[in-house]
Amino acid sequence: MINSLGVDRRPQDTRVVVAMSGGVDSSVTAALLASEGYDVVGVTLQLYDHGEAAHRKGACCAGRDIHDARNVAATLGIPHYVLDYESRFKEAVIDRFAESYVAGETPVPCISCNQSIKFRDLLDTAKELGAAVMATGHYIASRALPDGGRALYRAREEERDQSYFLFATTREQLDILRFPLGDLTKGQTREAARKFGLSVADKEDSQDICFVPQGRYTDIIEKLMPGSADAGEIVDLDGRVLGSHNGIIRFTIGQRKGLGVSAGYPLYVVRLDSALRRVVVGPRDALRTRRIGLREVNWIGDGTLAEALEGGRREVFVKVRSTRPPQPAWLMRGDQGVAVELIDGEDGVAPGQACVFYDAPAGQARVLGGGFIKSTQPVTHAANVDNPEVATVSTAT
Repeated sequence: MINSLGVDRRPQDTRVVVAMSGGVDSSVTAALLASEGYDVVGVTLQLYDHGEAAHRKGACCAGRDIHDARNVAATLGIPHYVLDYESRFKEAVIDRFAESYVAGETPVPCISCNQSIKFRDLLDTAKELGAAVMATGHYIASRALPDGGRALYRAREEERDQSYFLFATTREQLDILRFPLGDLTKGQTREAARKFGLSVADKEDSQDICFVPQGRYTDIIEKLMPGSADAGEIVDLDGRVLGSHNGIIRFTIGQRKGLGVSAGYPLYVVRLDSALRRVVVGPRDALRTRRIGLREVNWIGDGTLAEALEGGRREVFVKVRSTRPPQPAWLMRGDQGVAVELIDGEDGVAPGQACVFYDAPAGQARVLGGGFIKSTQPVTHAANVDNPEVATVSTAT
């Protein structure tokens, strides 16, 4: 008998580890599975402790949230464990976050956390606890394929879809992971929390960078990497010095406000050169990008990536920011690995961000994989969009 989680055994004989962050989403995930008769075990990770950050609103995986997760587990009558993953989290997420910013990139720490902590280390712990599957409160869907494998699909509610942050999930991990909220709206999740009598039913959502107190990410970077905020020059596209800055870690690609320089027209951050500690600025049209080079590509579509690109290229739809809708693109082999050609172009594409592949532009499209952006080919204000000589821009290290 195949139960609702796709496991060949009865629910009461199926142990499920639920990653409980202390928020409403993971709490409802645990409640739904417990109500179906599964042998649910709640696990919460202690990831950091920055004093005020551990108790402020919008934090997760710290003091207040551990307390909330424990209360929910008690309400549901399920076992609950707290695991100290602080050192693992610092090495895999916080240190990598700081190094990426210093290299002139714009990192996405939630991807690193899912990739290295939740879906690797915690998944190993779930197996040690005898779990057949591990469930989380992410808004994404996992469905069985005819060949017995599983695939990822965008969530029903587009505004809540978290597929951008989960592209690095592997096929082996998908066999064990489950996402019960993928076909629910946030409103339905909160309604379920009230139905189950959970104290977190109206708790606000956590913010993106959970470990950064007061949103001052530069404080974290300067503490971990002294000298990372050294001053440097702000230059235009031709290298003319327009002014100075107090650290490239304070700038991101596409930024307009707070530059402190002027040129008679609006200026945007076009490139960050960490080797020379330079912030390169230019007009808006200098932000337009047509081609992207990728690293650490993960393919979870049918077959292998090599098979998908047998014809030289494959049409896909990609997101280069979590808040943008998928847009048409070509996935292909580039001179230095996998590349993506954006058919309509995109403004302000930043190295360090993710480029996620889908098989359709809307709805519950299948996630085909993705990679991290390592370089871009911008269409500058002085170049034609069809000019093949457009230079490749990457972060300097």
